[in-house]
Amino acid sequence: MRAKFITLEGMDGAGKSTHIPNIIAALKARGLEVVSTREPGGTALGERLREMLLHETMHAETETLLMFAARREHIANVIAPALARGACVLSDRFTDATYAYQCGAKGVLAAKIEMLEQWVQEDLQPDLTLLFDVPVEVSMERLSSARAPDKFERESAEFFTRIRHAYLQRARENPARFRVIDASRPLEEVAKTVEDIIATL
Repeated sequence: MRAKFITLEGMDGAGKSTHIPNIIAALKARGLEVVSTREPGGTALGERLREMLLHETMHAETETLLMFAARREHIANVIAPALARGACVLSDRFTDATYAYQCGAKGVLAAKIEMLEQWVQEDLQPDLTLLFDVPVEVSMERLSSARAPDKFERESAEFFTRIRHAYLQRARENPARFRVIDASRPLEEVAKTVEDIIATL
């Protein structure tokens, strides 16, 4: 198995992050180096930008630009070097999240995001994207009992509905890359689905 760039996507409350340790373990069991990271974040600068993005109010286009600024650092300092040395990179969110949140939910024009994507990523795209999908009411129920919410997690059901629709649209447009997982099922069932997908790599 060559180096793979794997991303996990889904709206808040979908439970995607819960499965990261199992994915790491499955890949390491095959003798692979695994770099686990996240967006926004992944670098010292990216983590500082993450705090701003998650907690400060700003224009949606400002938010988008900061996301891609953090992403450029992330690619240059973490993702590209890891892939170049043959490691697998597992990222909790990547550019699909920008299309879902800033474009789908907040109305930033897709054409603007596409320009930034081409500039920042060039030809870099994930090899596999696991989309953890849940109904909006499940997401909101899970978030209601979570830690102190960030600004996105405090949004309305309508906001989350737009995110979900945007994610599913991305999956329809990129069927070779996406695997849509019904994450409303019991945790053990979701984990088995993820395990089966990773085993096919």
